[in-house]
Amino acid sequence: MSPRFARLLRDSRAALITMLGALAVIWAVQVANWLDDYRLSYEYGMNSGRLDELPDMLTMPLLHFGWDHIEANSWPLFAFGFLAAYRGMKRFLLATVLIVVSSGLTVWLFERPDVVTAGASGIVYGYFGYVVLRGIFDRNLVDTVIGVVVAALYSYLLLGVLPSAQGVSWLGHLGGLIGGLAGAWLLRDRGSRRDGGGRTARNAPESAANPAGPGTALLKELDDLGI
Repeated sequence: MSPRFARLLRDSRAALITMLGALAVIWAVQVANWLDDYRLSYEYGMNSGRLDELPDMLTMPLLHFGWDHIEANSWPLFAFGFLAAYRGMKRFLLATVLIVVSSGLTVWLFERPDVVTAGASGIVYGYFGYVVLRGIFDRNLVDTVIGVVVAALYSYLLLGVLPSAQGVSWLGHLGGLIGGLAGAWLLRDRGSRRDGGGRTARNAPESAANPAGPGTALLKELDDLGI
């Protein structure tokens, strides 16, 4: 087993445990919220405009308004979160902070004061944007293919960032998506790569590193992983 593949397995295991843990926390909060007639959502959800409400951007993603609400968010949160985390937890955690802040600030700045916003969907949209663009900015062919597949299968999610979306916080979705896209750029891999002569090529284009085309690049990625 190559060192790179061993590291991928280790990071994937950490990503799986992290996302299962996150879902366990969200569902535990949901049970407590349900038993309290969802008062937690109204008390610790996000209201716009008031400075004392800003800390609620941290609690907003943990709270939901019903079982249908949390069920709709859980699967995409787990799937996109795992794909965002499986190549390294440090960047994933930084991306998560950026997404939470971006989604929360967008709601706080632009939502009507009489609306309470809660739910993990802003983070779902953030992970979606992060996964779609990360491979392109990292110039990683495997992640680029994953991003293309995710974009093709879940492109309908973009309807949720439009003002015409009914019954959802389109502002929270839009803020999360912006945070995820920004995170893919700001947290891109800036590591060095060595060319065949031993010289260091920083972020060399894929076409230069793999003159035989994308098929060769994919085979090299898989070979580096020991597959």
